[in-house]
Amino acid sequence: MAQRRSLRHPRTLTLVAIALLAALLALVLPGAGVVSGASAAPRVPRVVEVPSRPAFVMPPAAPERPASVGQVLRPSTVLRTENPGRVQVLLADGRSFRLGGNALLRIEPSLVDLIRGRIIAWIDPGSKGSTPLRVRTRVGSASIQGTTVFIEDTPEKVLFLSWEGDVEVRADDGTVHRLTSGQCMEATPEGWKGPRRMTEAEVRRRRMDSDLLNGFDAPMQTLPVIERELGLTP
Repeated sequence: MAQRRSLRHPRTLTLVAIALLAALLALVLPGAGVVSGASAAPRVPRVVEVPSRPAFVMPPAAPERPASVGQVLRPSTVLRTENPGRVQVLLADGRSFRLGGNALLRIEPSLVDLIRGRIIAWIDPGSKGSTPLRVRTRVGSASIQGTTVFIEDTPEKVLFLSWEGDVEVRADDGTVHRLTSGQCMEATPEGWKGPRRMTEAEVRRRRMDSDLLNGFDAPMQTLPVIERELGLTP
């Protein structure tokens, strides 16, 4: 009897009606019902692989700790590696990058800030994202969309290399340079050099020796494109 009286209460009736409506929408509208945790959770930057260490993550206003798979990377998080440490990151928009040893990088909402070291960044083929992925360095920024870029920042120079696709390099003085597949350029104390096209021997050597193209279990979807674009496939 107590249960019947509670169902007659206006508040209870309203809650029952809402529940019935939600159940009906779940049947009629795609994705309106209960979804899996993976699809319901908002996409955030996270670590997907740490193939070698030392590699560290320092969240904003928090101490540095060893990098681990699945770690969420909030804005202003700093990644740091020591040789031979490497790490792969999946960004919130689906773009990815790998960081080499002896590197320092900060993740910002609209770009990644490479303070030193080596990075290879890419956008998956067929990606529908309209905003380019920007990698900022001490001499300028590289913008990529549907392509793969390699950047190496050392005390002597900053090297920009397009493994495949078009890369826009915007120097801090406002000068814009454009690279296509297999081209590279560098900023030195004497000024900018290039762009120039790498020789076939240089391409093959870099492909074979690169610790950012090799030694990872997590996929790099543009690798087949690189090999086809630069004639590295049989």
